Amino acid sequence: MNSVQDTIYNWLTIKVVIDHRPEDTAANETVLWFENTLQEKFGISDYHYKKSGGWYIVTYKNEESVNEFRFPEDMIEVMLNQILQNPDHYRNYPS
Repeated sequence: MNSVQDTIYNWLTIKVVIDHRPEDTAANETVLWFENTLQEKFGISDYHYKKSGGWYIVTYKNEESVNEFRFPEDMIEVMLNQILQNPDHYRNYPS
């Protein structure tokens, strides 16, 4: 990942999947990878999101300041919607 915004976008896309499918092994492993990247590459370990008015709002803190990114709901939920519409293509394979 080349930027904080790209990494947070990808983390959030997978995090939303986990919120609907907590047993999804691949999604859990992927979100951990993005969380590790946020911490190791960008020094970010304090972050959270909320959904409000058609937007996902991610607030994060690094060593210097508190920042925020906003992503449209439909942009973040693309993966989740694809999984929900085609569950046979996205089966969980426990490790």
